[in-house]
Amino acid sequence: MATEEGYIAQIVGDAVIGIDTLWGGDVTCPSGAGRFIADSWFSDLPLPRSYTHETAARLRAIGGVAAPAPDREAIDDYLSEVDVSGAIAALAEIAREKGGLRGAYFDGLIICFAVMWDLAMERLGRGEPVSYERCVRAATGRDPEPSAPAETREKVTQLLARAGYAPAAVDERLSAVDAWRRDRLVPPPAIRSLSSAFIAQLEALTAANVVTRLPEELSRVPRANVRFMPVKDAWFSGSMNYLGRARRPDGSPEFEATYEINASLQISVTEFQQLISHEIVPGHVMTFACLQSLFTRGYLGFESSIPAMNTRGSTLHEGLANNALLMAYDVLDIGQLPDDDLKIGMLLAELQDEAKNQASYLTWKEERPQNEVAEILRREYLCTPERADKLSGAWGRHPLLGRMSLPAYRIGTRAVAALRMKHPPEVLLPILYGCRGLVDVVTIERAIDAAL
Repeated sequence: MATEEGYIAQIVGDAVIGIDTLWGGDVTCPSGAGRFIADSWFSDLPLPRSYTHETAARLRAIGGVAAPAPDREAIDDYLSEVDVSGAIAALAEIAREKGGLRGAYFDGLIICFAVMWDLAMERLGRGEPVSYERCVRAATGRDPEPSAPAETREKVTQLLARAGYAPAAVDERLSAVDAWRRDRLVPPPAIRSLSSAFIAQLEALTAANVVTRLPEELSRVPRANVRFMPVKDAWFSGSMNYLGRARRPDGSPEFEATYEINASLQISVTEFQQLISHEIVPGHVMTFACLQSLFTRGYLGFESSIPAMNTRGSTLHEGLANNALLMAYDVLDIGQLPDDDLKIGMLLAELQDEAKNQASYLTWKEERPQNEVAEILRREYLCTPERADKLSGAWGRHPLLGRMSLPAYRIGTRAVAALRMKHPPEVLLPILYGCRGLVDVVTIERAIDAAL
């Protein structure tokens, strides 16, 4: 078994890191600005040849195929030494041999890696254009569709009026939201202390309403061992970087992470609270800490130790994180949250994820120009100018993120919300955190059926 698992680790490592390197990612980079597809490498295994070969360092340094002018010679040198497509093909054979839930998870990875490979070839002019539909379907298991923000926007308008920010007319709604945000804006110097306060609050809520539904062993796993790092003019609102490489004297993990936050972020206090629940607890940091604990204790395979972006697994994780605040409060609907400001913050966060999807759809399906997309995101999705610019530009127009990552937030959020409505937390939460095997946004239904 050890030999078989070692072979699986080798193939999975080469496939994930190979695709990551091709796109210019560096899984060992402490900053989210340097990471791309491979989210982390928290096993104690040495990094694979797809990372360590001398041609890989050169490719990472120039940004891979994502560079404005890709260095074809460097790319060809790497691909002549590292058989990325061969690793993907070998992973397909492993999926067929394993079968079951694990094989189905591998199948989802293969679909996504194949699209990412073809997108790289498209970028180099060496293959047919990859359809937008194929990209979205690969990452989410769903067909693309435009967002429909009207209902959520109306809820925001009603709550704003109750808070004393009633717009005089429909076209003044954005001004009312801007005023509400301005009066509750998080001052950058307060980010660290406010983060600590929200983490403490969410830790307590999570201990009562989430951890009690998980296996007892996970109650001892640190859920928020995170260090905050403001980043000036970042292209992201925040980047959670799960490291997981530090070890205690007895060799056990420290479950450590960093959180880089855009120092220019325009965000209200309750939107910030939602962001902390999404990125840290009971969202991403807690999720990866649980996966690392389960992997370390032999309950999950190697693939759990190298989470990959732009995959069906990451779509599920984004859905979990966007439902994290509701999970912490043990409610199913935003309307059940304890105060109106918190409801507004959560609804605005929901609109931002609808905006991510719409930025993708307008850019790649309808081929709208960036200025037009940015205007729509401001007016119809009530985004800040900073978010509208980033989502319509750096994110939305990226050849990979714009077509695979941005739609995942909305689809993952809706999928997890629907599952929470349908299944009791005692059944669903252990599956979401990997306790019944590694699952994605498509295979989770199979795991639930097995648990019932």
